[in-house]
Amino acid sequence: MPYKYRDFAFIAAEAALSARDEGRFWQMHWMLHENYPKLDRESLIRYAEEIGLDLDKFRGDIDGMRHMDIIKRDLALAKKLDLYNTPTVFINGIKVVGNAPYEYYKRIIDRELEGK
Repeated sequence: MPYKYRDFAFIAAEAALSARDEGRFWQMHWMLHENYPKLDRESLIRYAEEIGLDLDKFRGDIDGMRHMDIIKRDLALAKKLDLYNTPTVFINGIKVVGNAPYEYYKRIIDRELEGK
């Protein structure tokens, strides 16, 4: 979910979706995380090259924001679900906001498995 106050959030989301089209979403996902905050156009193209994407297609995708409909759809769903923080995780309908410790997740999962 691109964060509206981050300069390169939308182009980075586009980069991830373009990589997804070539079966390399996770490779791009990790490149974006490992190289944050370098998410400008030139850096994204360099990452695309490193993971072996078709650079002409990739440039066309990010320059034309080819996946903007998907990005907008996901933003609308996030708004509908009241998702404004990352990470936010749902466990059997229970919303967990923020970076919670393992024990917290485990407690919720165990309780849900026991049937509350």
